[in-house]
Formats: sequence, structure tokens, C-alpha cells
Amino acid sequence: MKDERPRPLLVLGTRTFAEEVADIASETPGWRVAGFVENMDPARAGDELAGLPVYWVDEIADLTDTHWGLSGLATTHRSRFTDQVAALGLRFATVVHPSARISPTSTLGEGTVVSVAVVVASHTAVGRHVIVNRGALIGHHTEIGDYVSIQPGANIAGSCAIGVGTYIGMGAVVLDHVSIGAHSIVGAGAVVTKDVPDNVQVVGVPARIVKENVEGK
Repeated sequence: MKDERPRPLLVLGTRTFAEEVADIASETPGWRVAGFVENMDPARAGDELAGLPVYWVDEIADLTDTHWGLSGLATTHRSRFTDQVAALGLRFATVVHPSARISPTSTLGEGTVVSVAVVVASHTAVGRHVIVNRGALIGHHTEIGDYVSIQPGANIAGSCAIGVGTYIGMGAVVLDHVSIGAHSIVGAGAVVTKDVPDNVQVVGVPARIVKENVEGK
């Protein structure tokens, strides 16, 4: 007989966004938030956050057979944490809030969080450990790289490509058939009308490069 009990989930991080991710997961059928994981400040371990235990990262080695992990870090540098817990054997959840609409022809990588009222159109591939925040829209035939952060209300059109570790700011618009390179930053409210290279920050309408040699956010 199939076990239909909610699976216990550990949220990586103890900042305010970790609480937001826990809230999303708590409303997603099949998951039960069981605690948070800290890897920077050992003094945080043993405390509680939102009424749930905070584990020091090394402690979760004993939980990898029964628990799953999910990043609660907004930074595009969250691979440092996910790689650390993956080395301990932790599996990753993919969490989609019930209010989101994901085309059945599209795919989501492990560790990805899809928040409230998100729409992912058809034939789109969203990578691993991507954060798709509240009300974001992703068009058809688009590719979203691993560790991308897409902030609330951003609108990425069809046939676009977003490189690994790139940050798309709140309310930004990316027009169709546009590519944005890896580890770049698109400022809040920017309108991207042409391709953007790797490792730059763009802002404005239309978006223009204002900083080079950036490494995501």
C-alpha cells in the first residue's frame, strides 16, 4: 500500500526568506516542514525558527534517509549550501504551490521552488534550485538555468534563455527571443529588449549595462 503521509522537509537557511519558503511548502500537498538548517553560525543550532527546530548542517547526516531538503536562500550563490548538504546525502524536493500553473509539457529541476500564482507556459525547462517568486510569469519554449532567482512579478517571454545563477529583479520584463548570460543581474523594473552577456548588471527601460564583472546576487 502506498505511503501517502507528507514527507518531512528541511529548509536550508534561517533568514526571513527561509520562513517564506517554509510557508510555501506548508501549503503544498505532500510535504511537511520539519525544520531549518544553518551552516554559518553554530550558535543558531538548537534554537527554533517559526516554532520548528534549527539543525546545524552536520547534524542532518542522520536524517538523509527520511528527509528532503529545499533551499531557503534568495541569493544566486545558494549552490554553496546545496552542494554541502548534497555531499551529506540529502535529497532535494521540488515544491510547487497549489496556486501555480505549470504546463504539463514543461519540466522543473530538483530543488526548485515555485511560489504563489506563478505561471510557467508550455515546453519550458526550469533548472535545478531555481527560485520562482510570487506572481512571476515564464513564457513558452524558454530555458531557465540552475540557481536562477526570478523575483515577484517578473515576466520572461517565450523562447528566452536565462543563464546559470542569474538574478531577475522584481517586475522586470524580458522580451521574447532574448538571452541573458550567466551570473548577471537584471534590475527591478528593467525591460530587456536585447541579449545580455555574462556577468553584467542591467537596469532601466530599455535595459542597459551599468556594471561589469558581477557574480549574480
